[in-house]
Amino acid sequence: MSAIAGRLTRTAGPIAELGRSRELLLNLTLREIRGKYKRTFFGHGWSLVNPLSLILIYTIVFGQFLVVNIAPGDPSGVDSFALFLTSALLPWMFFANALQAGMGAITSNANLVQRVHFPRQVLVAAGVLSWTVSFAIELAVLAVILTIAGASVWPWVPVIVLAMALLTLFAYGFALILSVANVYFRDTQHFIPILLQLWFFLTPIVYPISYVRDAANRLAAEGWDLPIDFIYRLNPMQRFTDVFRDLMYDNHWPSLADSLYCVGATAVLLIVGYAVFKRFEPRLAEEL
Repeated sequence: MSAIAGRLTRTAGPIAELGRSRELLLNLTLREIRGKYKRTFFGHGWSLVNPLSLILIYTIVFGQFLVVNIAPGDPSGVDSFALFLTSALLPWMFFANALQAGMGAITSNANLVQRVHFPRQVLVAAGVLSWTVSFAIELAVLAVILTIAGASVWPWVPVIVLAMALLTLFAYGFALILSVANVYFRDTQHFIPILLQLWFFLTPIVYPISYVRDAANRLAAEGWDLPIDFIYRLNPMQRFTDVFRDLMYDNHWPSLADSLYCVGATAVLLIVGYAVFKRFEPRLAEEL
């Protein structure tokens, strides 16, 4: 019991420290939100235009040209590749944007870090949270469209909010590590977009996980018995996108395995990210 309590305490540490700096966190998050689309004609409308344009492109390419066959939502009955895609693409886009915002939070606020003493991880959290607001708006719009299409999304809203919070913490833990790496190795900001592009196509977003299982079966029939499905399931973003797709497109509970994996991956990444950040935080101002 003491070991479990210790792990829970370590996991709560990064969150508790943000709670103690909540006023600063709120102000920095609002600054990020206001500055994101400053002096643009559409303003925060771009938070919808950008994902909608990507959804349109992927729907045309993978829904019309490179046709991906999907099963109707179960039990929602919704049969739309665009909505199937969007249910997983929005969580992915949030994760990718939040990760890059958090990664650059220290270097883009170098003057503030060098002149003022405050918990530096608040900058990373503000960068991530600014995208959480956009994510919430996008999911709300998607929920309305899914409802029109016949899905029953609204009873699942509390669970969707929990999934959002979990994905936000997962992105925050990862961003803590990358924000430190980006201070010491500026190549990080150039390498991560490439990694995210590869990670995107290795995550079943524009295609269902059944395609991976079919590929594994074909290879096994040819004598290549590779654990492709098992390797795919190690990808935490595969689990997160499945959770959102289960809740919004299918309208059923996520599997217990996916839920526990998401919670475990988030807890581990928060603990590791916080430990790495605190280890290097004292020298961040000097290295900038």
